[in-house]
Amino acid sequence: LRVVCLYGGLGPKTQIEQIEAGVDLIIATPGRFMDLYKKGVILTRELKTMVLDEADKMLDMGFLPQIRAILEIIPVKRQNLLFSATFSDKVERLSAEFLEFPERVEITPSATTAETIAQVKYFVPNMRTKINLLEHLLENEEINRAIIFTRSRKNAEEVSSFLLRKKVGEVRVIHANKGQNTRINSMEDFKAGEVRLLVATDVASRGLDVTMVSHVINFDVPLIYEDYVHRIGRTGRAENEGKAITFINPAEVWHFEKIEELIRMDVPEVAIPKSVKITETPFAEQQIYARELDKLKQRENPDYKGAFHEKKAKPKRNIGKGEKVKAKKSGKKKNRNQLKTKNRKN
Repeated sequence: LRVVCLYGGLGPKTQIEQIEAGVDLIIATPGRFMDLYKKGVILTRELKTMVLDEADKMLDMGFLPQIRAILEIIPVKRQNLLFSATFSDKVERLSAEFLEFPERVEITPSATTAETIAQVKYFVPNMRTKINLLEHLLENEEINRAIIFTRSRKNAEEVSSFLLRKKVGEVRVIHANKGQNTRINSMEDFKAGEVRLLVATDVASRGLDVTMVSHVINFDVPLIYEDYVHRIGRTGRAENEGKAITFINPAEVWHFEKIEELIRMDVPEVAIPKSVKITETPFAEQQIYARELDKLKQRENPDYKGAFHEKKAKPKRNIGKGEKVKAKKSGKKKNRNQLKTKNRKN
């Protein structure tokens, strides 16, 4: 088979040359596929099969308009296949639009975690303590190839910078702001065993097949709960055993409880070791947690106004003694002037 991969982040020249040389199978992101189609590079009239992989994630990332555009330009007579790790209502609606009389094949129940993965959780009060706990855990040589997941690019950069300073082994970081070549090279180095720690946002939570990942560390709890299953699924592959460790701050407790409902299990809690320094939570961080908790309470109870809803009452003006005295004096002065005027008239 002649296979071509089409994706953004790289110039299209090489991809165009590969297509023009002849191709049997195109694996593409929707955006790059449409770009090359509009340039006249891709001819779709001979297309026999259309596959939508990671359908749930594509919907979360806002690709539905591009998917619909592709469906408009390919032959009506074709085989359609849709793959999805989770089957949410959105995916159900997409399948109704995309497929005709579909047969549903379910390999494992939705949101099932592999039995080869041992899961634990730590309740951690703040960001600084998460960093301290991570440093402590990485002293364990059993963590020989790990992926550390964060929820934001900012946290990914902060964690990777800290690890590089501590010299705990080779470290790479991948997220949406990294160029495609940088991401590819980082992944290749990680697969080759040249990198001990890969810090990543959920960019890498799917489609990454590395058989010997010893640990997955959720530095932040994912807010899309199915992503937890995809994250920890990077370890414990090909019948190897793996371990998934999750750090949970006060604002993430509610989210992790929802994750436990989703995966139908209570993840065992582990106490923070005494050797790990537990720092005080800065006031600004406390405010962030309080706001997050307010949002969660409002989600459960729409009538809840929240700690930050009430505005301070506008203070009433209180005239001080000085102002009263001044008023009295000015009144007396006015009376004297009036008397002087009267005397002159007389």
